[in-house]
Amino acid sequence: MFVEMNRRTFIKKAGITGAGLGVSTMFTNRAFGKAVPSEQVIMAVAGMRGRGRKLVRWFAENEHCHVKYVIDVDSRFITRGLKEAEGKQQRPPETIKDFRRALDDKDVDAIAIATPDHWHAPMAIEALKAGKHIYVEKPCSHNPAEGELLVKAQNKYSGLIVQMGNQRRSRESCYEMLNLIKTGIIGRVYCAKTWYTKARGPIGFAKDIAVPDTLDWDLWQGPAPRRPYNSLIHPYEWHWFWHWGTGEAGNNGTHEIDVARWMLGVDYPTKAVSGGGRLHYNDDWEAFDTQWVTLEFPGDKALVWEGRSCNPVTQYDDSRGIMLYGTKGAIANNGRYYKVYDDKGEAVGKDDIKSKIDFDADSSGIALGGNHQSNFISAIRGKGKTSSPIDEGHKSVLLCQLGNIAQRTGDTLHCDPTNGHILNNPEAQKLWSRSYEPGWEPKI
Repeated sequence: MFVEMNRRTFIKKAGITGAGLGVSTMFTNRAFGKAVPSEQVIMAVAGMRGRGRKLVRWFAENEHCHVKYVIDVDSRFITRGLKEAEGKQQRPPETIKDFRRALDDKDVDAIAIATPDHWHAPMAIEALKAGKHIYVEKPCSHNPAEGELLVKAQNKYSGLIVQMGNQRRSRESCYEMLNLIKTGIIGRVYCAKTWYTKARGPIGFAKDIAVPDTLDWDLWQGPAPRRPYNSLIHPYEWHWFWHWGTGEAGNNGTHEIDVARWMLGVDYPTKAVSGGGRLHYNDDWEAFDTQWVTLEFPGDKALVWEGRSCNPVTQYDDSRGIMLYGTKGAIANNGRYYKVYDDKGEAVGKDDIKSKIDFDADSSGIALGGNHQSNFISAIRGKGKTSSPIDEGHKSVLLCQLGNIAQRTGDTLHCDPTNGHILNNPEAQKLWSRSYEPGWEPKI
């Protein structure tokens, strides 16, 4: 039975106060009063499937932002972005197919990228070269080399902000949990377990078919070497094919792995191992529906991710979450609230924050947005720092990528703890980067 404690009493007893968070303005969409046109951030949003539509809504709702363009290479989805902006801004967005049109518009300040994974870093780099701020969904890159290149590009164009969509970095509950850890409430934190479960069904077997009339297949492929269109790629199953996607680790594991790495206070690992495979169904899914990744770090710290794409049985009563283990107890976090346990395994406190600003749950019940996008707009306006700079986002995505490389090669990866590079393993090192369609190679 979970023991509840008054939130203010619990935080006070732990030595935490609101003033100690240092992030109070991060959690208010309307903190700065009525915006005048010169204060508005002009946005373009690329990718009008589920996540992109939510980004349109959140940015359009922000009074300091105007969504000028919604972008998609498939005309079936682009009008959905228009609906998300209805009634939220004075002028409706324009619909365009090619993101480069938005980059050419000098009025556009920033672009949000919610495309397939293989487009994330290349599009962000092109946008930086065009002088735009970037909000890029997780994962920020398709492969480690792209992540490094994106960080280099941001450093080159240092006046521009690049934020990844790891929105838990803008959650008040996460900052309170971090400060509790700093007080030593569970002692020295040395290990984190993270997990994600889902009931995804089989995808079947691909057949080469004609490209839909609504889709610009060449632009959809962009930087990826050309392949024939088939029945499984678009609009969603590309996630499970290495040519375009990053599997469940990149798709969803990024969130929990990012918070765990943040709370552990670690950067790059010394070792990565992975077990599992495509175990549940027999179909064309290339990635893993079952995976256990273990990462070791300097300072005797470790992080474990368990991904089960096709088995929804929960852990600790949640379909996804984090458990941080310390010498005096543990803290669990599921994205909505955290729970603290003592060294006897007894629950000693509960914090359940469901802000009207950021609690917008998807079908799995996980709060997904609002604050993070507002933080991005505020940072552009000089009203604070981004809560997720891209160099931090890249480190977390790299952990997912190393887990996938370890699983794909069947090897234990030994890594340079200063940058995460794979050591003494030529086969694994080949997966550090990818080949590109000629003329589409990302360059800074």
